[in-house]
Amino acid sequence: MINQSSKAVQVFAELSPDKVIDAVESTGVLSDLRVFALNSYENRVYQIGIEEGEPIIAKFYRPERWSNEQIQEEHDFSQQLVEADIPVIPPIPDADGNTLRNYDGFRFSLYKRRGGYAPALDDMDSLYQLGQLLGRIHLVGASQDFRHRPSLDIDSFGRESADFVLQEMMPKDLKPAYQPLAEQLLDNIQAVFDRISYTPIRVHGDCHVGNILCRDGEHHFVDLDDSRMAAAMQDIWMFVTGDKFEQAKGLAELVDGYDEFYQFEPKQIALLEPLRTLRLMHHAAWLGRRWQDPAFPMAFPWFNTANYWSSHILELKEQLSALDEAPIKLF
Repeated sequence: MINQSSKAVQVFAELSPDKVIDAVESTGVLSDLRVFALNSYENRVYQIGIEEGEPIIAKFYRPERWSNEQIQEEHDFSQQLVEADIPVIPPIPDADGNTLRNYDGFRFSLYKRRGGYAPALDDMDSLYQLGQLLGRIHLVGASQDFRHRPSLDIDSFGRESADFVLQEMMPKDLKPAYQPLAEQLLDNIQAVFDRISYTPIRVHGDCHVGNILCRDGEHHFVDLDDSRMAAAMQDIWMFVTGDKFEQAKGLAELVDGYDEFYQFEPKQIALLEPLRTLRLMHHAAWLGRRWQDPAFPMAFPWFNTANYWSSHILELKEQLSALDEAPIKLF
């Protein structure tokens, strides 16, 4: 049986435009009845037109994913970043200061709308600014721990993902190729984590370019929904792209900005490919766990085909080779 979410599917199916408007207007604002669904799959996110005002963003949380305490920790972290003058987009509080709202069984939060475009990862100035922002975020993130949110670890992102894919998703004829490969990857990743000591901190957790908005020379971080305790490298590695030379060059620019506010640990470079591999494994399992949600087959029609799984195995074989290579070095 595919993991999760018959409840989420049922609840989200009831989230009609009228229900979205009713929920938003329950907070005391008056909409102009315009509702525009934004690209979001884990949760449901909408832009809502407001009478005589700027549109706002409403985020409706997937049931059974985060507890109220875990969502509140995300919101509190966002507010701490804002208080440190870091450009993130926090949830809007009500008159009593509450940011997590409820309407007819739906948990949701509201945000100001911010426009922008994704940063160019081949632009050294942009990477330097991103490094500065990440250093500032991690300075705040290291000031205290999450009490309710989980850590990014090999078990939850790697072993549980591999077990789920093997048991529930992988075509039978590809299992003999996938199982020993996944086991070898996890053994190699475990060896790196055993060798590299680090102190987990609160991180953004999902630092891809789609979660950063650039406008007028400034970068804004959005969507801390995946925030958790992890190595600082978790927020850095996704900005490190290209061949080895380009990766080293880009990482050096990131670290130059980062070190202005928080000390980068060069030993964490060894975590780059392990973290990349864990994300690949976790992403495949995440898609499988959500496959009963109609939004996922519509958005990812290429998933769960024989070609997809063959390509996934090939990608993991490439990662196995990458794990055997020496980590990149800073310029």
